[in-house]
Amino acid sequence: MRCLFPVTDETAARPGHTTGGTGPDGRQVPGAALPGGNREWTLEELAEAYAYPEPGPGGREPWLRANMVSTLDGAAQHEGRSQPISSATDMRIFGTLRGLADAIVVGAETVRQEGYRPARAREAFAERRKAAGQGPAPAIAVVSASLDLDFSAPLFTSPLVPTLVLTGAAAPPDRVDAAEKAGARVVFAGDGRGVDPARTVRALAEQGMTRLLTEGGPRLLGQLVAAGAVDELCLTLSPMLTAGDAQRIAGGPSVTVPERFTLVSLLEESGFLFGRYRRE
Repeated sequence: MRCLFPVTDETAARPGHTTGGTGPDGRQVPGAALPGGNREWTLEELAEAYAYPEPGPGGREPWLRANMVSTLDGAAQHEGRSQPISSATDMRIFGTLRGLADAIVVGAETVRQEGYRPARAREAFAERRKAAGQGPAPAIAVVSASLDLDFSAPLFTSPLVPTLVLTGAAAPPDRVDAAEKAGARVVFAGDGRGVDPARTVRALAEQGMTRLLTEGGPRLLGQLVAAGAVDELCLTLSPMLTAGDAQRIAGGPSVTVPERFTLVSLLEESGFLFGRYRRE
């Protein structure tokens, strides 16, 4: 894997030269060999490169990071799933981002389409999570208005930490009862039937979960973007063309004024680009 950012004269250095340094956010970027000396980054290096912001003087503030993949022509899925446009390195970063998070926020439709299961504990992140005061694995937080979910699925019956269901105060009472009987923790983040995207981050922070990761899908991410709730986007650009009518990474109504994000880091492996952007 190559580190392509910050871009300096050293990015054109001789084969085998190792680069690294301080990114624009002040964080150390680990060294990675350039062409002729490429190597696979360790999980520890990836964890350092994708670490959440350090707590400020007032303590840790909630931070919502999105992780999505897109083809060159803007498709976020192929035949309804993201796996066909992904890669082994993309999945390593996917696993790293999960290993750093308190909770993974995901829409109900994505849970159904992707067959979501509980996040697992990974030995590679055990010490880091313990030192950060985190549990053995992140919680899955499912956003759903109807609560039309299979509460007999492993996501609800056998997680290491209880699965959360985010919904509105007017959600169907029988489905709320079904979720709680299955062992899920129901969190209300809206006054109507559904979730108010602007309240999602705050509702999870009130549960002690401030390192947040959303994996979409596109509808949920679009709602969070429109609400101004996304602090960071980790975007994998897949070197593929799919055509068709697949969704973009974010759907729904457009924002009034496009919001500018700053490139923090850019990695490359086998033509896949792994960008990390933060709100300006």
